[in-house]
Amino acid sequence: MSDNACLKQIAMNFGVGATLGASVGAVYGTFDAFRFKIPGLYKIRHIGKTTISTGAVSLLARSWRA
Repeated sequence: MSDNACLKQIAMNFGVGATLGASVGAVYGTFDAFRFKIPGLYKIRHIGKTTISTGAVSLLARSWRA
């Protein structure tokens, strides 16, 4: 099989983009939840939603840059 450097670069960018975006989203989501005083389990839901959405946006932005 051929060694496809472009495919490897895209896969690496997907992984880095998703990881970086998710960690930034978790930090921002936690700060945002406490700032708006979101109660109880809604806080966990808000943090998860922010983590996933930021990770997805960062993943797409990072993969298009390749």
